[in-house]
Amino acid sequence: MSSAAPHRPLPMFQILLCGALIVTLSMGVRHGFGLWLQPMISDNNWTREHFSLAMAIQNLTWGFTGIFAGMLADRFGAFKVLVVCALFYALGLVGMAYSPTPTLLALTCGVLIGLAQAGTTYAVIYGVIGRNIDPEKRSWAMGIAAAAGSFGQFLMLPLEGWMISTLGWQQALVWLSLATLLIIPLAIGLREPGFHGSAAPKRDQSIGEAMQEALRYPSFLLLMGGYFVCGFQVVFIGVHMPSYLRDYGMPTEVASYSLALIGLFNVFGSYLTGALGQKLSKKYILAAIYLSRSVVITIFLLAPLTPTSVYIFSAVIGFLWLSTVPPTNAMVAQIFGVAHLSMLGGFVFFSHQVGSFLGVWLGGALYDSTGSYDIVWYIAIALGVLAAALNLPIRESAIQRGLRARAA
Repeated sequence: MSSAAPHRPLPMFQILLCGALIVTLSMGVRHGFGLWLQPMISDNNWTREHFSLAMAIQNLTWGFTGIFAGMLADRFGAFKVLVVCALFYALGLVGMAYSPTPTLLALTCGVLIGLAQAGTTYAVIYGVIGRNIDPEKRSWAMGIAAAAGSFGQFLMLPLEGWMISTLGWQQALVWLSLATLLIIPLAIGLREPGFHGSAAPKRDQSIGEAMQEALRYPSFLLLMGGYFVCGFQVVFIGVHMPSYLRDYGMPTEVASYSLALIGLFNVFGSYLTGALGQKLSKKYILAAIYLSRSVVITIFLLAPLTPTSVYIFSAVIGFLWLSTVPPTNAMVAQIFGVAHLSMLGGFVFFSHQVGSFLGVWLGGALYDSTGSYDIVWYIAIALGVLAAALNLPIRESAIQRGLRARAA
């Protein structure tokens, strides 16, 4: 009788290097989309809601299809998912550049790029980390990957702003489409040997059983509720902040620098929360982040708006930006294990993207109807307080699956 060879983990350095570079590219491009709002609607005679709706569809598509991208990555490994979605990314960016109508923009920038992001960002990369890195270092490693996405924002946003101003917004998107194809050779470094499902971690549950268990577990639903708020806040700010500043007469470079500062300081915030997640309660880390966001936004709105106040706000909110990602995903792994981590992470991220949909769409819709972003800022403050309250009752301990099965 023969048995299958055990899964040999990939080297941690290789995972972190390739995973970090993939997230840097994918998230770096994604974080800069707000820079295209003004030139696109001006040249095409569209409204802010047209652009915002396409971005909202992108976030919702990303969240929904991320569940299935996670299932495929858990079953067949991350490599194939990354390759296919990198091709989607390149096609979506070219389509975004040459969409003549808001409908085609929604299909390319919205649906196609949303599909691409589902398979080239955190859920898939974190699945590889969970399967190959020991629990004692898992939260820290997730922090490294999240910090890489933030560094991509810091690195690429000034570059994207320069490309728009020198090449034009359409050619800038074409060049970015070529850059996303670099994800394909990087994905080779995340190709887990012999990973065809049977070499994945041993599962005591089917996909359906894992889904039912998580969706019936109150702490999982509370975690999803908090992550909904995260999506609402960061995507509203990321997409509409440049236009908000332009409305108050700020130079274009202030918006680019502000988004770059968010990315720079999020490198430190993401790494720190990943490291702290190894030592402190993750639910208290998350509650502190959400509450701090509400306080920071409130101070920003009350203070006089100057380039200095914008840069200070960007640095502080940047420290809190994607710092929710490592403790959230590490908590999912801690409660449910890693066998279905990409899929369950996809469910949590779907709630994040529903929040993203509402944040970016309401930003455009309420601006067009009221001439101001004020109402959306106030909603973001209230939701931050709610998210802090939702995280406090979460039970972080591993679910006692074996005891329950024996009782049954």
